[in-house]
Amino acid sequence: MPRADSPVPRTPYTLAVPTAEPLPIVFDSPHSGIELPDDFGTIAPRDAILSTWDAFVDELWSGVPARGGFLLSAHFPRAYIDPNRAVTDIDAELLDEPWPEPLAPQPYTQRGMGLIRRYALPGIPLYDRKLSIAEVRRRIDACYLPYRAALAQAGESAWARHGALWHVNCHSMKSRGNAMNVDAGRMRPDLVVSDRRGTCSDPAFTQWVADHFTAAGYRVLVNEPYQGGDLLRAISDPARGRNSIQIELNRALYMDEKHFVKNQGCEALKRDLDGFADALAAYVQAQLRAVRGRP
Repeated sequence: MPRADSPVPRTPYTLAVPTAEPLPIVFDSPHSGIELPDDFGTIAPRDAILSTWDAFVDELWSGVPARGGFLLSAHFPRAYIDPNRAVTDIDAELLDEPWPEPLAPQPYTQRGMGLIRRYALPGIPLYDRKLSIAEVRRRIDACYLPYRAALAQAGESAWARHGALWHVNCHSMKSRGNAMNVDAGRMRPDLVVSDRRGTCSDPAFTQWVADHFTAAGYRVLVNEPYQGGDLLRAISDPARGRNSIQIELNRALYMDEKHFVKNQGCEALKRDLDGFADALAAYVQAQLRAVRGRP
């Protein structure tokens, strides 16, 4: 059993700031961390934990700051606590006593993938014990809230300066759904672009993103099988020009999913994602000029 004062990651995230003329563009990779905290107390094999990792996603999108955007990436693993879930999205069955505030577990939580995961993979539990309220709160305070605050601050500063925001929430997905997923057993497309079914972005922007990658030769679906996580809801407000989408990359495009190493496709995908960042910068500049009435 971990002690209440067990250490957690010394810094929960990295925020890379624009190195070119700043634009109201914010990318974040909430599942790119794989530093296992000392107080994790998991029984899952390391390979099972690695399967929850959005491996190399922060590296793949590392060209964003050179195009005028922010890039936020987590250091802690989603298997420890998931910043893409609402703070109320807790599986009460994981706790050794009732949570003192109301909870609102979502379907993902019921399948073992909530704020605190129950399983690393189907049939592979993360814990052989109940978690205390104190240790869950420690994860929230040390990792979840700082990450959320950093994203909110980056988004707010960009929006305050430009009156608009384009946020891209970055993920990777297994090439085939497993038994914990709604698409269990099915092969997945190259990319999934999501906006919580039109509620977190101007649909025209969502479609522009999907069309860009389709034109680049990728197989793209919109809002299937993913609709987007809570981070989209938290930062978006399309009526005020705050657009938030999620992009899922098929891991088979760039890595060996069994051994968690990059494959020969990684460099080509990185070039294409840099190309998307270039196109997005041009798209945002054109949108800002249109709003300001400039040619």
